[in-house]
Amino acid sequence: MNKELKFNEYFNNWLYSKDGYYSDYKTIGKEGDFFTAVSTSSFFGGTIGKKIVDTINEKSLPKNTTVVEIGAHHGYLLADMIQFIYTLKPELLNTLTFAIVERFPHLQEQQKKYLNECFGDAVSIKFYNDISEVKLDHAFIVANEIFDAFACDLVYTKDDVLQHAVVKLQDKHKIEFIDSDDEYLISQAKKYSITKGEIGIGYEEFAKTMINNIKRFEFITFDYGDRYPRNDFSCRVYTKHEVHPIFEESISLEALYENSDITYDVHFNRVTDIFKDAGAKEVIFKTQLQALVEFGIVDLLDMLKTNAGDDAYLKEVQKVKTLLEPTGMGDRFKMLQISK
Repeated sequence: MNKELKFNEYFNNWLYSKDGYYSDYKTIGKEGDFFTAVSTSSFFGGTIGKKIVDTINEKSLPKNTTVVEIGAHHGYLLADMIQFIYTLKPELLNTLTFAIVERFPHLQEQQKKYLNECFGDAVSIKFYNDISEVKLDHAFIVANEIFDAFACDLVYTKDDVLQHAVVKLQDKHKIEFIDSDDEYLISQAKKYSITKGEIGIGYEEFAKTMINNIKRFEFITFDYGDRYPRNDFSCRVYTKHEVHPIFEESISLEALYENSDITYDVHFNRVTDIFKDAGAKEVIFKTQLQALVEFGIVDLLDMLKTNAGDDAYLKEVQKVKTLLEPTGMGDRFKMLQISK
């Protein structure tokens, strides 16, 4: 084991190494370490499904588009999208193609099993190991909480000198800051006036790959964060629905390492700039509340009330409130709609 790692290497190993947190299947929701919008209500995926149908109806994408989910975990989100597409415009299942980008083979197997249980032979799913393999004429791409799972570096300005974090593995994973000679970190910190916080790593390659490999697409992604950097550390660990800031003195990073989720707030202006620089035609930023309402979640709830009655409607409304609450997920989570 190396004695010292730059923080982005440490973060990446925490989640994606052979024994990393995502190296085996993790339950999301009440029995897991955290909730997501997908685990809150099927109407999250259903509303994205409605957006896909509307996009095709408006002829922004053709009816033989490939619907791609990046990082599908169990497959719940894609299944919800497919189910609502079938409800709203069933003939599209004869023309649409569905695909998942998933780096872990064991998760691909989980996804195949679950989607087969849901749809049998009615729907076929193509699997890619990496976004670089996805080469298409047109696609509707969806990713939920993806950018916060890219590795990041921690930076801090001391006496007008940028420092970056290193982790001393043999000293109980102690984090220290050293003067940085990393020209990329220095340039990003200067460009966005970041004096303290996180700088995500790998966004540029991801954006360029998507732009270069797919001729025409709509990309919808949800994540937590804001337009502007906080100039404070947001990096934190989730374990059994408890949240621990990375510098909380009472926690043991050594014990939590690879056994819990680690994340940080996404800086959306930076992601927007990166996609525009790569060649995106348009990038739209909204809160999750704004996006889901504009995509038609209220219309879907009205359909549920008409077809399933008041009891089913009221039960689902309580779940959807969690997605939309301005003091909760509705404002905390943001959406980017990126078009090429």
